[in-house]
Amino acid sequence: MKIKDIVNRDIVNLTNCEFEPIHIPGSIQPHGFLLGINSNSWKIDFCSGNISEYIPAEFKNVLGADFETAFGQKQQAAVADYISKNLLLSSTPLKLELFGNDFLCTIHKSDDNYILEAEPSTENPKKLTDVYDQTSQFLAYMNETHTLKELCDMVAKGTREITGYDRVMVYRFDKDYNGEVFAESVRDDLEPFFGLHYPHTDIPVQARELYMQNLLRLIVDVNYTPVPLYTEDDGNESKNLNLSLSILRSTSPIHVQYLHNMGVGATLTISLIHQKKLWGLIACHHYSPKNLTPEIRLAAQLQGHFITSQIDIRQSNEEYEVARKSNIALEKLNSFDLPAKEESFEIIANSPEIHEICNASGFAIVLDSKIYKSGLTPDDDNIYKLCRWLADFTKNSSFSTDKLINYLPNASDFCEEASGIVYHPLSADSSYCVVWFRPESLTEVNWAGDPKKAIVKDEKGLYPRNSFKIYREIVKCQSKIWLQPELNAAANYAHTLQKQFNLLIITQEEEKYRKLSEILKETNSELENINWISTHDLQEPLRKIQMISSRLLGKEDEQFSDTVINSVQRMNNSAQRMQTLLIDILKYTRIQHIDDSFELVDPNEIFVEVLSDLQELINEKGATVNIEELPKIKGIAFLMKQLFSNLVQNSIKYSFPDKAPIVNVKSLGIQKLESDELFQVLEFSDNGIGFEQQFAENIFNIFSRLHGQDEYKGSGVGLALCKKIMQVHKGSIIAEGIPNEGAIFRLYFPTKQD
Repeated sequence: MKIKDIVNRDIVNLTNCEFEPIHIPGSIQPHGFLLGINSNSWKIDFCSGNISEYIPAEFKNVLGADFETAFGQKQQAAVADYISKNLLLSSTPLKLELFGNDFLCTIHKSDDNYILEAEPSTENPKKLTDVYDQTSQFLAYMNETHTLKELCDMVAKGTREITGYDRVMVYRFDKDYNGEVFAESVRDDLEPFFGLHYPHTDIPVQARELYMQNLLRLIVDVNYTPVPLYTEDDGNESKNLNLSLSILRSTSPIHVQYLHNMGVGATLTISLIHQKKLWGLIACHHYSPKNLTPEIRLAAQLQGHFITSQIDIRQSNEEYEVARKSNIALEKLNSFDLPAKEESFEIIANSPEIHEICNASGFAIVLDSKIYKSGLTPDDDNIYKLCRWLADFTKNSSFSTDKLINYLPNASDFCEEASGIVYHPLSADSSYCVVWFRPESLTEVNWAGDPKKAIVKDEKGLYPRNSFKIYREIVKCQSKIWLQPELNAAANYAHTLQKQFNLLIITQEEEKYRKLSEILKETNSELENINWISTHDLQEPLRKIQMISSRLLGKEDEQFSDTVINSVQRMNNSAQRMQTLLIDILKYTRIQHIDDSFELVDPNEIFVEVLSDLQELINEKGATVNIEELPKIKGIAFLMKQLFSNLVQNSIKYSFPDKAPIVNVKSLGIQKLESDELFQVLEFSDNGIGFEQQFAENIFNIFSRLHGQDEYKGSGVGLALCKKIMQVHKGSIIAEGIPNEGAIFRLYFPTKQD
């Protein structure tokens, strides 16, 4: 059988250091040995090269063998039982005897393999009862702390007492994963690191991802020689073993060099996970080699759980006073009885509470061409520019930052007044928004070495920095951070401002429409008066023209030429047409203001009156009007009479001279239109001249005519009057025409009337 190691020998350099495959180093630390057991066949696929240092077996002989053959049936049964019961509790060790030697083993699954890591079981100099007593005492003391800082100080001290490391630090990340030593317990003769900051490059992305998966990481001796992992060479070049969850996993050579440069001999790192993110680390340093038993590791890991379980509670306690003051200011602002006028925003801007709700130093409301502001703010031009940029940058959504210059480079022009902002839009228009401002707060940050030189490259390759001398940096154009209660209060009141703004817009629109309505009402009244006066007064001279022309034509003793008689007759006909037009216009204008209540009307009774009124016209034209039994309809009786009369007259008027007009009226029952509303439908059809369907809408326009006066007399108001009557009834009228065959008019009366 051909065997190969899977050591990852890729050279790490500046172009790929962030992509270093630290989860597949192909090697382990030497304080234990590792087996990779195929989860289906129980065949040993991987084995560390140091197995012979712990048991009388060579890795060459173990590889490819069944676990039972290599270690015995009893041992396989113990491992199988552990896997079935405790695999998810990887921190619980399995006590296993191999070739007469006792080991404490951890087992987890990686792809298709169970990874078994064995460490020699030794006498624990620190009794488990002592560890239990220390943990119990810690829990009792923990309830006496109130702030997160106090709790972290206690965890650092407690972890150091349990583990015996020279230095224990609680390391907290900021939003960019730069780290800060937030709490520390250190040997008296060592220089403290408390308060120092470390750049995010010290713990690269892939390392942070592993910290999220494997909550405990141990380096027993930074001077260790990595032990290669071996496997059967089956021609698969990509064959490897994912050691993300491994206890023994070998460490990145860059990290080892980093620890060498710090003078550290051994480390223990415990992940602090909060809200599914890496909040920080418990970092333990020892200045000589140091190992911990699995029990002590578990007790140390428990210290991390104490912190993460209390982060929300402690932060809430610390922020309580801030939230209380913000809520008091918010309640006072919300209690203002503000008018729906722009002046209300001036009242708000000048209220001291508008700053207190989020501890801002400046405030501005932008309402199109006006700015209401108070406190320390940029000038108006910069506020306008800022709001336009924010609307575009945020896609018109809320935004906050304590370092605006990170997003808007030219913000340095006004960072003294507005390094930090909280922004909320008031509408979809960028011209309406509200902004709180915080000024620049110059701060001094102590870095453990120059953060710009965190990684050094020379002709030999890539190295971590070897200087941790304090590097002081003055941070400019950055404000104090906005705490969550402050952001919550600002968002809450921004919502109130938005409602006030909407109320202002509605009030302004109402006022605008009220004025327009008054102007329109006055104008309509004047037009009606003019219309009434003009139509009423015009009828008098028309009657005189008709009277005089009739007298002239009736004088038998006067002999007029045919030309004169023709002219007088034409004058009389014109006067009669004009009088008819004036009467129709009066009818049309009066219909707009009818406010009669609707009642149940019998169309059959109305048609009796209509046919009686039109009897002379029907006889003259030889027309036939067929009316089927019609259902009762909710409407206004006298308008329906006018409607039916106009439609019958229209059908008789637009008929062929040599064909007797036939008008049919019937009910089509109740029908549903697109609106799902139910309508009672009546249909009028005739055998007249019809019309092109393209004119089906135009014929309802007032004064609209498809034929000249010489062919068919009329004012052009009749069908417009019909449409107006149907609108009064909240219904509709639809026309269909076929040239030379006839026309159909359908009337839709709603079955329900308000």
